[in-house]
Amino acid sequence: MAKPKSVFICNDCGAESSQWFGKCPACGTYNSLEEQITIHSSVDVPSRGGVGNWHAGQNNGKTTSKPAKARASLTFDQITDRQIARWESGYGELDRVLGGGIVPGSMVLIGGDPGIGKSTLLLQVSNELAQRYRILYVTGEESGQQVKLRASRLGMSKPLNLVSEKTGDDLTEDEVVEIKETKKIVENTTEPIDPDSIGANLYVLPETDLEEILREIDSLKPNVAVIDSIQTVFFPALTSAPGSVAQVRECTAALMKVAKHEDVTMLIVGHVTKEGAIAGPKVLEHLVDTVLYFEGDRFASHRLLRTVKNRFGATHEIGIFEMVSHGLREVPNPSELFLGNRDDPSPGTAIVVACEGTRPIVVELQALVSPTSYPSPRRAGTGIDYNRLVQILAVLEKRVGIPMSKLDSYVASAGGLNVEEPAVDLGIAIAIVASFRDRIVDPGTVLIGEVGLGGQVRSVSQMELRLKEAAKLGFKRAIVPKGTKFPDLNIEILPVSKVIDAIIAAIPHQTLEESDLNPDEEETETE
Repeated sequence: MAKPKSVFICNDCGAESSQWFGKCPACGTYNSLEEQITIHSSVDVPSRGGVGNWHAGQNNGKTTSKPAKARASLTFDQITDRQIARWESGYGELDRVLGGGIVPGSMVLIGGDPGIGKSTLLLQVSNELAQRYRILYVTGEESGQQVKLRASRLGMSKPLNLVSEKTGDDLTEDEVVEIKETKKIVENTTEPIDPDSIGANLYVLPETDLEEILREIDSLKPNVAVIDSIQTVFFPALTSAPGSVAQVRECTAALMKVAKHEDVTMLIVGHVTKEGAIAGPKVLEHLVDTVLYFEGDRFASHRLLRTVKNRFGATHEIGIFEMVSHGLREVPNPSELFLGNRDDPSPGTAIVVACEGTRPIVVELQALVSPTSYPSPRRAGTGIDYNRLVQILAVLEKRVGIPMSKLDSYVASAGGLNVEEPAVDLGIAIAIVASFRDRIVDPGTVLIGEVGLGGQVRSVSQMELRLKEAAKLGFKRAIVPKGTKFPDLNIEILPVSKVIDAIIAAIPHQTLEESDLNPDEEETETE
C-alpha cells in the first residue's frame, strides 16, 4: 500500500505546497494553509511519453497497424437531439436571469452576503416548484423545525393533501376550487406525479454528510435538489474540515455527477468572502452551469439577482426583488423603484437610462457639490464607478471651466443600484453642473451618452431599447449623442455633440454664458 503524504492546501486560492508557510506563496493570504493527507494510488498510469508510447509498451514495443475506431466518443450525427423544455420557477425575475427558466439537470450556484435572502428565495422557489415536481430541500444550517417555522413566517400555503383529507361537507368553496385547479394542472403536466399527493412534494432533509445526501437523492429521486449550503456539506473520506477547498471541490463534483447522470436539477447556496467572491476554490464556479449573485444592502428593501455565468442563456441579466413582511416579492417595473419623485424635483438630480443585460432601467442620479474645507477635495460615489467620476470631474474643469479642484463632489444613484456603464456619464456630468449652479434639470428629460476626455458626447449601445423605456414611463425629451439614427418614438430627441451643448439643453429657461461657467475669470475682470 502506498505511503500517505502530507500536502498543504490554501483555503482561499486552492494552491498546493509541500510544506507549511505562514503566508500562501500564490495569493499571499496569511494562515490559510491547511494540511491534508493524500494516498497515492498503486494503479499503473500512462507514462509521460504519451498515449502512443504507452500503447506500444503494452504490446512489448511492437507497433500494429489497426483501423481507427472510437470506443466511447460519438460524432454529432450519432448524438440524438432532445428538445429541452425549461421549467417555470414561479418567479419571472428568476426565470429572466436563468435565460427563460430552469433547465432540467442543470446545476445553479447562488451566492450572496449573509442575511441577504438566499435561503428565503430558494425556499419560496421550492414551494412553487413543489406544486408540480418533487423537491428535496437539504439544509445543513437549520433543523427541520426551523425550516418549517420560516416557511410559516413566509406565509406558505398549507399542503393540499391535508386539505383533501377533509370530508366533502367540511370543505369550503375556495378549497374545492383550489383542489380542482391543482388537479387540472397536474393532469396537464408531463411529469409522473400523483394528483392526490400535490402539495406534499417538498421534502426537507437536515443533513451535512454527503453520502447520506446522495443516498436520499437515489432513494427519493427528486426532480430538484436544493443544497443549503455547499460549505456545510462534507465528505467523510477526507480529513479536512467542512468548507475547506478539498471538501467543497469534492462535494460539488459528486453532486454534479449525480445531476448529469440522474437528470436532477441542483440549486446550491454558496457563501461569500469578505471581498464578495464565492468562498472556496474558483473551480466551484467552473463546475456549475450557472452562477448567480444575490446583491443589495441588507438594510434596504430591494435585492438584485445578477447573472455572472450562464451556459444556457445570456450573462449580465438582472432580476429585482423586494423584501417584504412575507418574504421576497418580485418587482415587475424596476424603473419605478429607482426613480425619484418627479413631481417635486430638486437641484442636482438627473435621469439616466441604464441597461442591465437586455433590461433597461431608468435611474435617478443625485449630485451634491460644495466648497471644500480640506487641502484636497473629497470625491465619493455610491452606485457609480469612482474612476469614471474622477474622469468626468476633470473634463468639467478642463472643457467647461467649473473649478472642481476647489469643490467636494458627491454622486449617488437612487436606491443604491450599481450603474457603472459609460452610458450614464452624461447624466453624472449634468447632475454635477446642476448642483454647482443650484439649478433644476427638466424632470421630463433623460440623458444618455458617454463623455469623452475632449468633452465629446459619444454614442452608446442599445439606444432604441433605452428610448422605448423612457417613452413608456412618460418622459418627453431625451438628450442623446449626435450622429445616431433613432426610431420614430413618442419622445423628442435632442442630439448633442459636446457636454456644453447638453448643459444648455438640459437646464431650461437659462442661458449659460461663458463668464457664468467660469467664475474665476469673472472675479478677475471685476478686480
